[in-house]
Amino acid sequence: MAKIQEQCRQCRREGEKLFLKGERCSSQKCAVFRRSYAPGIHGLASGRRKMSDYGIQLREKQKVKRTYGILEKQFRNYYEKSEKKRGLTGEVLLQTLEMRLDNVVYRMGFAPSRRTARQIVGHGHFTVNSKKVDVPSYELKAGDKLEVKKSSQKNSYFSKIKEKKEKNEINWLLADLVKFKGEVKSVPTREDIDPNIQEQLIVELYSK
Repeated sequence: MAKIQEQCRQCRREGEKLFLKGERCSSQKCAVFRRSYAPGIHGLASGRRKMSDYGIQLREKQKVKRTYGILEKQFRNYYEKSEKKRGLTGEVLLQTLEMRLDNVVYRMGFAPSRRTARQIVGHGHFTVNSKKVDVPSYELKAGDKLEVKKSSQKNSYFSKIKEKKEKNEINWLLADLVKFKGEVKSVPTREDIDPNIQEQLIVELYSK
């Protein structure tokens, strides 16, 4: 229960759903739905305070870090690498985060949340281009093929995934939950990524 509360507090802190708890986030149990103010004894009062530009930029960075489950040092490394690549730094940063193996597993529908995706990837249930990969931060490329290992397909967790037979309409991904397979068709465009993220605020924060 403590872990559920911790993740729900993160969503309440950012004032929006970060979908850290999968199906719970889409139900009336969602903490943002039930208590749409910041956690803590001063939560209600804090909603009335006007934040500085720095505070707004910092909150946006925290929101993205929490959404993808990344710590500060790793997030800064992603940003610095994005600066050196062609294209808009903020957009390249989001594309890099989206191409993480744990995120792709989540986007394809093999996991209800990124946290669960990190766990099942870390337990070695997936192969990329027929090679076992158990590193959640592994960066995929266009054309990469994912598959649940043959020895894992009879696992009770994946049996339930197969029974759902849900289809996730993602432009840049192709997934077949029944056959336990998926493919990265292309690098996601900005339109394919959460429109509520204001990546320019993060660029402004790190540019200071």
